[in-house]
Amino acid sequence: MYLTVEDAMSLLSSLSEAKKMKLAFKRRMGHTIVVTAVGSFFGALVGGLAGGPPGIRLGGMAGGALGAWMTRTEFKPVPQILKKLLPDEKKKLHSHVVAIIGNLEWMDAVQLTKLVMGNKALQGRLLALLVDYITKELQAEVQYGD
Repeated sequence: MYLTVEDAMSLLSSLSEAKKMKLAFKRRMGHTIVVTAVGSFFGALVGGLAGGPPGIRLGGMAGGALGAWMTRTEFKPVPQILKKLLPDEKKKLHSHVVAIIGNLEWMDAVQLTKLVMGNKALQGRLLALLVDYITKELQAEVQYGD
């Protein structure tokens, strides 16, 4: 049977759900430093105006904490990301999935998913494809588990 683009995305989503894969989008270090420094500066400025020398210290700490919180790593489930891919990106992934599962015989997407979930070698190849795509194309980091 022919594998549609949506079936390929569904297969990759099911596999990534089973492995509890999430993406951690990398933040640039310079961005983190700037946001934290600006937060500390303005926190200290406001704290100093409101509370004098102790306010400078407290405001600086609060501003730094706010800056660090604003630049924290965001985690998103892989299936959520796969749904939002552009059609061209989905087609690219689809062609790689077709190359991996080429010899399998299956009737529908549900049966294909069961076949893949029962085959560790296929799972490994599809996971490697997904991780490679995520790290190179999306410039994100993969995390597993809760």
